[in-house]
Amino acid sequence: MQYHEYANLFPMMSADERARLLDDMQRNGYDESAPIVTYQGKILDGRNRYEVAQELGIYPPTVEYEGGDALQYVIRHNLNRRHLSETQRAIIAARLANMPSHRPNKSANLRTYSQPDAAELLNVSTRMVTSVKAIEREAPEYLPRIENGEMTVNAVMREVTKAARLENNMPVPDGKYRIVYADPPWKYGDTMSGSLDASYGGAEKHYPSMSTDEICSLPIKDLAESNAVLFLWATSPLLEDAFRVIKAWGFDYKTSFVWDKIKHNFGHYNSVRHEFLLICTRGSCTPDNLKLFDSVQSIERTEKHSQKPEEFREIIDTLYTHGKRIELFGRASIEGWDRWGNEPI
Repeated sequence: MQYHEYANLFPMMSADERARLLDDMQRNGYDESAPIVTYQGKILDGRNRYEVAQELGIYPPTVEYEGGDALQYVIRHNLNRRHLSETQRAIIAARLANMPSHRPNKSANLRTYSQPDAAELLNVSTRMVTSVKAIEREAPEYLPRIENGEMTVNAVMREVTKAARLENNMPVPDGKYRIVYADPPWKYGDTMSGSLDASYGGAEKHYPSMSTDEICSLPIKDLAESNAVLFLWATSPLLEDAFRVIKAWGFDYKTSFVWDKIKHNFGHYNSVRHEFLLICTRGSCTPDNLKLFDSVQSIERTEKHSQKPEEFREIIDTLYTHGKRIELFGRASIEGWDRWGNEPI
């Protein structure tokens, strides 16, 4: 049998809940006091029991719903007996908002829920319901990941917002550049929410990050001259990813600077106090100035997340005295430099 659209407002049981129902039905048979409720030829209540019964070769009893507003019936029954997360409730509220009710008879007193009404009924904020509606429009592929708990609404909204910003705010600059300076918004495996330094937090707490594939796909090959130099910031956990980016952008790794931050950041394997500035070239692009800087630069970091010392830009300007230069994901406009990409703050 098909499921009614009202029933589909609510998620199916989790795998663990379904397993417990299956075990109970195997041991005790089908509970005849809980028939499958149908409406308009479709299952209105009892989808999980129906599926498990089908799996066990049981034909459960059915009863046609003959009450008032079938939508209110489904909402009332599911809210009273289901343990739903805030995210699940937000998705239900978004589905419920403005859903038309079917009138079983002309005297039935029916209502249509607005977004604020649906949010109040499901005990979530109207803002969260609005966010789910935006995800439905812009990135519906994320909805299953939200509903099964893999991602939160807020996390998906960061991804959607980031994609929109990349599309709308990153027109590719005209011309070619000899010097490219990049501090990508790397995406890490976690947000360090459980770290000892939770107040500092991971990248996702401070700016919308990009996956390595997204960074690799940026059209830097088209921006760089045939003879160009790339200065690329990378951290130890993503060092391998940085080399993927270097190749994707059409450069070859040459050497690196190490920024000794003096202050420590908490990490999983050690107390981290450094980052790498990788130097890479395309074609022939050795420095114009032969001055040699110490490969380790000890400069105390600020409390502003991911901010890099201006001393490194001064090193670049000293080594490379001519040619167009561009900073990717720069924080501020700098004289003599073009800037491209979303500001990572």
